[in-house]
Amino acid sequence: MLKLWKAANPRLLIKTPDQGGRRMKEQLIQEAIEARKQAYSPYSHFQVGAALLTDGKIYRGCNIENASYGLTNCAERTAVFKAVSEGHTMIEAIAVVADTEGAVSPCGACRQVLAEFSDQNTIIYLTNLHGNTEEWTMAQLLPGAFQADDMKKK
Repeated sequence: MLKLWKAANPRLLIKTPDQGGRRMKEQLIQEAIEARKQAYSPYSHFQVGAALLTDGKIYRGCNIENASYGLTNCAERTAVFKAVSEGHTMIEAIAVVADTEGAVSPCGACRQVLAEFSDQNTIIYLTNLHGNTEEWTMAQLLPGAFQADDMKKK
């Protein structure tokens, strides 16, 4: 029965005591690799995938380019916007993957958007197709992030 449920709900994360964080990391990275396959990158040919965990559900995103480069959307923001549009506003963890020599690194805009929907301890897995993976917290990825509290009048 569980196998049938998992087949019908492939992006819902199942946590069991023996799986823990390692299972989550592996699943997020695999989902990001799958998301990367959907990237629309006819100009740069640089495909990126992302997968984030929120409330037990995984949302995937890929980069989507535009001839007007400024209108391009990165994989991380695509995944975040999908989650937020479904009512999920707190990222628990995210994995980002690209075919790079070392682990891929999010751009500044993505770091700021991730900070908006994360806390300082949110885990970010940065990886490539060769298995080079780095694990960061949001605080490490964007120290001193501009937050809503920064706009309060004193």
